[in-house]
Amino acid sequence: MSPNENISLENKIIPESIREEAVFCLRHFPKLENTHIEFRFRRRFKKSFMLAQPQVWTLFLPKKRRRYVIIMSRRFVLEEGKTLDIEEFPRDVLIGWLAHELGHIKDYCHRSTFQMILFGIKYLFSGLHIKKAERAADIYAIEAGLDKFIGVTKTYILNHSDLSQSYKDKISKLYLGPEEISKIAHTKNRVSRDILLRSRRILNTRET
Repeated sequence: MSPNENISLENKIIPESIREEAVFCLRHFPKLENTHIEFRFRRRFKKSFMLAQPQVWTLFLPKKRRRYVIIMSRRFVLEEGKTLDIEEFPRDVLIGWLAHELGHIKDYCHRSTFQMILFGIKYLFSGLHIKKAERAADIYAIEAGLDKFIGVTKTYILNHSDLSQSYKDKISKLYLGPEEISKIAHTKNRVSRDILLRSRRILNTRET
């Protein structure tokens, strides 16, 4: 999908330190243009570095009026008490992380209030559901044309010497791996090319 350079940011709240990367990602998700999204830092929260979720009180509003928040930790905790500030991440890695979270929001936008409540319950208690949800978010980001960045982020995590093996194992288990990302992106591009070729043939037939 080609990025929309003219996307409106009127209903987006973005900290200046990640603005460039967030805007880059949002341009690849034009269907989220009218969706209220806040990128918010929290000092630290358990289990995740980033987390996308709806603002609970908006779940009972029509889908188009829902508000979403991407919560981020300013620091990523490494082995032996080491930390890495979000500003220290390579640009492509940060883009990949943000793209994944926007993939979650794209997924949430299609769900009813009841479906979102059920989704939350399953996420708390079902490892299989977590795996499906995380892979779905990756696929939405790949479909948006951000496969390169999703792959870079996964490779960065799996090869980082200061990240714990348990965290790497979690990423390998729940998320798409670099090879799977490449295969899905290749399939998407091939299908897109086939559709384009068929469309051209139809147009050429009509002209003759």
